[in-house]
Amino acid sequence: MRRLLTTAALFALAASLCLPVTAEEPPHPTFSPLAPGSVVQSQVVYLAGQAMHSQWRGVISKRAVGKSSGTTFYQWYLSIYQIDDTTYRLRYQSPRDGGPLSKVEKASVGDMWYPLQSAEIVDSAMLMQPAVEQLIVSSHETGADCGSATVTVLRTNSAGKVVPAVTIQNNCDLKVRVSRGTGGVSDALILNGPYYNSTAPNCCPTKAKAVATLRYRNGTWIEQPKYFTLYPNAFPH
Repeated sequence: MRRLLTTAALFALAASLCLPVTAEEPPHPTFSPLAPGSVVQSQVVYLAGQAMHSQWRGVISKRAVGKSSGTTFYQWYLSIYQIDDTTYRLRYQSPRDGGPLSKVEKASVGDMWYPLQSAEIVDSAMLMQPAVEQLIVSSHETGADCGSATVTVLRTNSAGKVVPAVTIQNNCDLKVRVSRGTGGVSDALILNGPYYNSTAPNCCPTKAKAVATLRYRNGTWIEQPKYFTLYPNAFPH
């Protein structure tokens, strides 16, 4: 009986050592500086690996820039913070540092502000290597037509700077979800939206419901099938 208990205890210890060590967030962290406007979404992400005191936070916020005929126009923001003791310090912000969101400006005629924007944090995922996460953000901007949809995957580089790992863009619409890898296989992204060939107008996609899988293998982003436009290590040009 004693031998069985000892074996069980050793097995439990070995199993626990295989799990990633995640940090405990301070009970009342502060943000320096605060995200602009009102916070819509906030999520912990381990951009530099899952270890003690290594949390980052992605924050989506928006601030009203104008109002006309009952419609409120907003500037949306993506802010990424890194924990420092009990304070999250800002390391990256869009549109200030480029990225998926544009600066909203007043139109030259009338009380209108463009582009119309929306943004959300979709999830975090280990797409590129074990125990290191990337942040997946979805955004949409439009003017007079259906606009463009963007999925941005953000990581940190060797200097600790937040940079794009890959950006995916599509006319009108683009949805994304994470497919979790098992058995040591990295996570993948499942993309779906309308597919337009080089001559298709926005009104008439070549394929109304296209689905593609995006994986990172041997230093390269691989999309199968190739429906949507990729910008490896860059924001859209």
